[in-house]
Amino acid sequence: MSDIIRRDPRAEWIARNRLHPLHAAMQPAQHSWMGPNGVIRKNLHGIGFIGPNGIKRIDRSGAQQGGATKRSAVVEVQLPLHQVPAPAFYINVVPDMVGGRLSSHDRDLLGLAHQLAGQDGAVLAVVFGEHKENAFATAGVDRLLVLDGDEFSGYAPEQRVQGLRAVDNQFSPRHWLLPDSRSGGGELGRRFAAALGERPATRIWQVKDQECIGRAGAGLQDLARPVARLILAAAECAEPVSETRHEALPVELSTTVARSLSRIEDLGAVAVDPAAIPMAEAEFIFSGGNGVKDWGLFHRTAEALGATEGASRVAVDDGFMARDRQVGASGTWVTARVYVAVGISGAIQHLQGIGACDKVVAINLDPGCDMIKRADLSVIGDSAEILQALIDAVAAYRNDAKRDAA
Repeated sequence: MSDIIRRDPRAEWIARNRLHPLHAAMQPAQHSWMGPNGVIRKNLHGIGFIGPNGIKRIDRSGAQQGGATKRSAVVEVQLPLHQVPAPAFYINVVPDMVGGRLSSHDRDLLGLAHQLAGQDGAVLAVVFGEHKENAFATAGVDRLLVLDGDEFSGYAPEQRVQGLRAVDNQFSPRHWLLPDSRSGGGELGRRFAAALGERPATRIWQVKDQECIGRAGAGLQDLARPVARLILAAAECAEPVSETRHEALPVELSTTVARSLSRIEDLGAVAVDPAAIPMAEAEFIFSGGNGVKDWGLFHRTAEALGATEGASRVAVDDGFMARDRQVGASGTWVTARVYVAVGISGAIQHLQGIGACDKVVAINLDPGCDMIKRADLSVIGDSAEILQALIDAVAAYRNDAKRDAA
């Protein structure tokens, strides 16, 4: 019998045809991919993936039952509880908390904090103002300190530095970790370092062997230095915590934070045209694909929602959107907090480009497409009807708000 491997034209055709019922079964499982900063990320939720604590991730796609349309029963996995009753030292983390929730950058930072804490240290998260996050425990927070008050609201970097100095005096942490981001962490970390009289390690993407490695030379070189006490870390600096849950015990300051004489006046948020926001910096992206038939309605919906418009490669190639609006590995890698995909089936390049998005909403007619499997919330139906309903809902909400204000 010949050992020559024969091609299967029918199988190849099924793999290309997304409408075929066996299309999903022909797709290879993606166990790892390269992130926007060149770091290989593992699929911790892959079928049969076993984490470091021996926990096997369950399959919610139905593939283990032999069909793409089946859905396995949702089984709650009780993660092992990591406790530090008497911490030998603290690793303090100040997350950005954009929108009141932990971002993917914040979770990477907490993962790095646990690398530095080991088994004897505890990770203390310092959060300013009110928040909406309820997953501090699974994100890796051992102790939680919330500094609320009007003096910390809005843009108040000087007052926040005063709060961090009070925390530093009480807990004397071994390390301070802040995200080196444009959302406030980069500026706050540098102000805090100046107040402490310390030299921070900036743009750090890896910490190992008592050295921290950061980007230098316009991002073209790496700079290694001993691990500093104050670290401003970049995205993907470490794998986020996913295999343990933590206590997230609330702690309080023993002293009152002194009010500083602010030299900065916060005039509030400035209205920005969503179309002028670069795709890589947008927090809310409304993206359209081949399934969008009424592009005028699509643009009106994006305007009503106040979202930045994006598109799949097919929509860009067909001339419906500009090339700089293309999302994906062949376009722009995005890190939006909310990504709405309208009529996008979910090619592998597109899924790679939205891998760092926090919440994905999919609107599609095909319940078995890859984008539906990736989405946190799916709406199955005609996109035109759903978009019109969205416009009507936003208009009704704003009218009610005006009446309440009057």
